[in-house]
Amino acid sequence: MNYWLAKSEPETYSWAQLIKDGKTAWTGVRNFQARNNLRAMKAGDLVLFYHSGETKEVVGLAKVAKAAYFDPTAKEGDWSCVDLSAVKPLAKPVNLTVVKADKFLKDMVLVKNSRLSVQPVTNAQFERVVELAGTKV
Repeated sequence: MNYWLAKSEPETYSWAQLIKDGKTAWTGVRNFQARNNLRAMKAGDLVLFYHSGETKEVVGLAKVAKAAYFDPTAKEGDWSCVDLSAVKPLAKPVNLTVVKADKFLKDMVLVKNSRLSVQPVTNAQFERVVELAGTKV
């Protein structure tokens, strides 16, 4: 299993909306590195759901429900999307400030390339974020 972090501005698509919908197509990614990360996702991989914008925090756990396929919102170009489904909210959100201050998370892509909307997370990083959130997987 691989682990990932997917970012969304809460006013665009929030964790609460994913909970309500149950599942969604993760469309609209228009960055080549993020697209390649989408293409590497496999069904069953776990995803940290991150609210970007003002709050900057990991708020929930999702999983890849369907591996990469052509993004139907793409007007031109070779873009992909995946389907994500909600697993559970974190007991407490993990703020970016906490991530940056944690010695185990200092090498996370989120710290080094914070603008990347879909990024890989190591198993150890995933477990540490979940531990900081006080959540059992």
